[in-house]
Amino acid sequence: MISAKLVKELRDRTGAGMMDCKKALEATDGNIEEAITWLQEKGISTAAKKAGRIAAEGLAKVVVEGNTGVVLELNAETDFVAKNDKFTGLLDSLASTFVKEKPADLEAANNLVIDGSTVADLVTQATATIGEKISLRRLEVVEKNDDEIFGDYTHMGGKIAALVVLKGGNDEVSHDVAMQVASMSPQFISRDDMPQEIVDKETDIQTEVLKNDESMANKPENIRAGIVAGRVKKALQEISLVDQPFFKDSSLSVDKMLNNANAKVVSFVRYAVGEGIEKREENFAEEIASMTQAK
Repeated sequence: MISAKLVKELRDRTGAGMMDCKKALEATDGNIEEAITWLQEKGISTAAKKAGRIAAEGLAKVVVEGNTGVVLELNAETDFVAKNDKFTGLLDSLASTFVKEKPADLEAANNLVIDGSTVADLVTQATATIGEKISLRRLEVVEKNDDEIFGDYTHMGGKIAALVVLKGGNDEVSHDVAMQVASMSPQFISRDDMPQEIVDKETDIQTEVLKNDESMANKPENIRAGIVAGRVKKALQEISLVDQPFFKDSSLSVDKMLNNANAKVVSFVRYAVGEGIEKREENFAEEIASMTQAK
């Protein structure tokens, strides 16, 4: 029995219709990740990006000091609180501490001491003071060499933060690449960095999409194979930074722009606040109904 809650979750993540979501879940025994792939293969959903929808509030921040950069995300329950001076003050304090102390992971970050209190305690205190749950969700410390440069960009007042490391180029180029990362959401620097399973999965998806396209049924096999290869290439270009069209000049790829500037991307980090976290949605009518039934 597929629950309405599971159907709704799949619909929210893919944008597909209710009945299609129900069919997908029935076909995959209720496995939501397999159901997303099923919808893609049927051509019903091409929205893999929607699967990582933003659902929590808060801010992401980048801070750079010397050869060290830090990207972190601090969450709150509402956007209103994320603009609170106490919340932003805590974010600034954490960022300046992390760039100096360079914690290896989230656990190490939570154990750092600021003015006599651990970071974990400061976050707990903020929850009590502000009146909403505050949580340090994640951080990443990035180190560069002396002959490399940082580029950073924060979008929408802290809803998206990006940090890149370049070999060569200049501050303008590194800033442009950070803006590219923030706006275009690449997952890898290039095709060479992609695990083979990513390529294989996309090939399987596009093969199934073609099988379900009646207009392609009578096409020769070599034509069908070429169409699949072309679609796979296009899909993978969208998640490969250097293969994306450069946002300032779509006639150039990012790779071409970098070559013109004698620059190469060493690494990048991109945080979008709340990505992958399911937001709780209040339904007033359902709440009243449940209260009435409880009496």
